[in-house]
Amino acid sequence: MKVLTHVPGAVLAFLFLFGGINYFFPMSPMPAMTGNPAKFMELFGGTGYMTAIKVLEILGGVLIILPAHRAKALLILGPIAVNILFFEIFIQGAPGIGILLVALVGVQAYIDKAKFRVLV
Repeated sequence: MKVLTHVPGAVLAFLFLFGGINYFFPMSPMPAMTGNPAKFMELFGGTGYMTAIKVLEILGGVLIILPAHRAKALLILGPIAVNILFFEIFIQGAPGIGILLVALVGVQAYIDKAKFRVLV
């Protein structure tokens, strides 16, 4: 049963590390965006915003691999996951992987809830 507590962290690590590294070193093609998503990304394209987010995704992905640092990783990845979900709902018009990301962050936060008690 203890192994199951590592599954959400492992999946989050894979998804965020893949997304972050794929931004800098494309391994799989990004699907073409049209409409509002394309306009949104065009606005952020030259600002460095996405670069900063992708660096944080990689940092969070590395930290979540280490059980002692999972709470710190969730403080980085949680807001990113919520923003991905909001992008999908409000700009893209259809939720996608953001639901899974937010759910996994929530499950991992519940598993590590003792580490967050100092914040209350």
